[in-house]
Amino acid sequence: MALPVMTVEQRAKALAKAAEARTARRALLAEVASGAVSVAEVFECSGQDLVRRTRVVQVLRAVPGYGPARVAALMATCGVEEKQRVGALNEQQCERLLRALLS
Repeated sequence: MALPVMTVEQRAKALAKAAEARTARRALLAEVASGAVSVAEVFECSGQDLVRRTRVVQVLRAVPGYGPARVAALMATCGVEEKQRVGALNEQQCERLLRALLS
């Protein structure tokens, strides 16, 4: 797919918007890592644009004690695709993930 032709101003605006989104996502994941926000709270806020576009694997890896292997196994047993985003999770997937995290 060809990239759209953008003016210098449009490109600068898009870059600034992307940087802002990365910073906000980093802050959200830092809150999950510190325990200030739980994974359940993140899943409940899945209507927010920032949360909806965050990958599930990123949220789970932010949980203390969950590394790449443990997260991959958890997602496989819960039926969640590797590249799935929080906004694309259905209720059953959310429940299975939360149940597995609590056990």
